[in-house]
Amino acid sequence: MALKKQKVALVSLGCPKNLVDAEVMLGHLPADRFEIITDEAKADIIIVNTCSFIKEAKEESVETILEVADFKKNGNCRKLVVSGCLPQRYQDELARELPEVDLFMGTGDAPRIVELLDADLEGERLPLAVGMADYLYDHTTPRVKSSPFYSTYVKIAEGCANHCSYCIIPQLRGTLRSRSIASVVAEVQRLVAEGVKEVNLIAQDVTAYGADREDGARLEDLLGELVKIEGLQWLRLLYAYPDGISDELIELIASEEKICKYLDVPLQHVDDSILAMMNRRVDQAAIRGLLDRLRRRIPEITLRTSFIVGFPGETESQFERLLDFVNEGHFERVGVFRYSREEGTAAAELESQVPERIKKSRYQKLMKAQKRVSFRKNRALVGNTEPVLIEGYSEETDLLLRGRSIRQAPDVDGQVYVTAGHADIGSIVALRITDSSDYDLIGEIVES
Repeated sequence: MALKKQKVALVSLGCPKNLVDAEVMLGHLPADRFEIITDEAKADIIIVNTCSFIKEAKEESVETILEVADFKKNGNCRKLVVSGCLPQRYQDELARELPEVDLFMGTGDAPRIVELLDADLEGERLPLAVGMADYLYDHTTPRVKSSPFYSTYVKIAEGCANHCSYCIIPQLRGTLRSRSIASVVAEVQRLVAEGVKEVNLIAQDVTAYGADREDGARLEDLLGELVKIEGLQWLRLLYAYPDGISDELIELIASEEKICKYLDVPLQHVDDSILAMMNRRVDQAAIRGLLDRLRRRIPEITLRTSFIVGFPGETESQFERLLDFVNEGHFERVGVFRYSREEGTAAAELESQVPERIKKSRYQKLMKAQKRVSFRKNRALVGNTEPVLIEGYSEETDLLLRGRSIRQAPDVDGQVYVTAGHADIGSIVALRITDSSDYDLIGEIVES
């Protein structure tokens, strides 16, 4: 008699890189033994894939674990698994503090999921199964895509060798490990054949792609092969470090129709002293030079960045320098983080830690400044006709379609609301922008 399939639900927290890890983990669960569901209350096994990049992420991870653990009392859950960055970093502490959890797995343990579950089900108690952070999936790796059928993330490298002084990532995910060009191309070809139109390339630093490989592979070479794939419509680059953006890369973005005129360039600050203490390898002059080259060669480009406020020793004048820079309006999108003092990082040992109330105040000022910039830039788009990917219906009413402009990345940017015209979900249409808000656009379909 066939064994009853075990129902598995997965909660993935944090960044898109974590989401890909979660999809790879699910892909390793054989379909004849496991059924993947979305209702945690009905799941026999619940997996929480965690983030521990900053304080807020750690708190969200722990809160989610405790919430999900309730299904062991009031649901069908028999096994609670916690995976990812949090156990990779705090395995011993978690085992002591969270007895509700049956199994802890690290960032590189996805291929072992069945082995570990079987050992646990057979009574072999393995609460701590955190291995080395050295795994890298490829085109042959099974993966259960959880993003919409028309869009996905593809991780081109794992780990990081930048060693920014505030960042714990190299300790959680190891040093840089790049996939081969052939592997990435093969995966994207398969995804496009399955209906994907938008591929978002991700890594801790996409511009470092290939630096660890002996075959001389570079990001520019990878893009040159990907744009040849028939059926791929949008190719987006996320997390491009400023010192790795070459003139050749800028030229590729400018000239290749499939590459979105969109770039996510995390800067973190613009004050030279702060940048040096962050170990960022660029100064304000280099940043301004890069922005000038990007805007001159690709006038229509949409730029996104992130900044950290309250880094140790950040003075009021240094913050004002950053605030003035944001007010200059270089970026359509800006994410702001309050510095998080992470044990094990070089910055955690620095003196002159900034009080939380000052971090909060600076965060609010920077976000308010960028809100004005975003509103102004969105207003400038009114009257333009833009390609828009239709994603579904508005949460407020099923009378309005919603989507994303080619200027908007999934999950982090605003949306477009369609007031006239109809199109199928997953289609890319021409849409005339008729109105805008701080972060969203409104328009009418002019061509299907």
